[in-house]
Amino acid sequence: MFCLDTYLRESEDYIIHLNRAGFKDCAKFIEKEAKKVVYIPAGAKIVGARIIGIPPVPIGLDEEKGTIMLPYTKPCYGTAVVEIPVPKEEIDLIKSLEMK
Repeated sequence: MFCLDTYLRESEDYIIHLNRAGFKDCAKFIEKEAKKVVYIPAGAKIVGARIIGIPPVPIGLDEEKGTIMLPYTKPCYGTAVVEIPVPKEEIDLIKSLEMK
């Protein structure tokens, strides 16, 4: 099973686009920069982590690159926008969580 915390500690295959920011700034960044944006409920579990933030939470999808862009909040460090590669099944899961 994929665990976002472990992945970020042990891999170098990710991009931090924004760091130590507020959630609203991260949400705006994703909405502006992502190829496609879906909105999921706060608390939804993707990439092995519960996604927290002000609902609805924007998640950026780039199916061509096979990456997602998400706000990642770590206590005492603030919120960052992280782009990570994921399998197609994870992108499909995120789409299934989309709020209508």
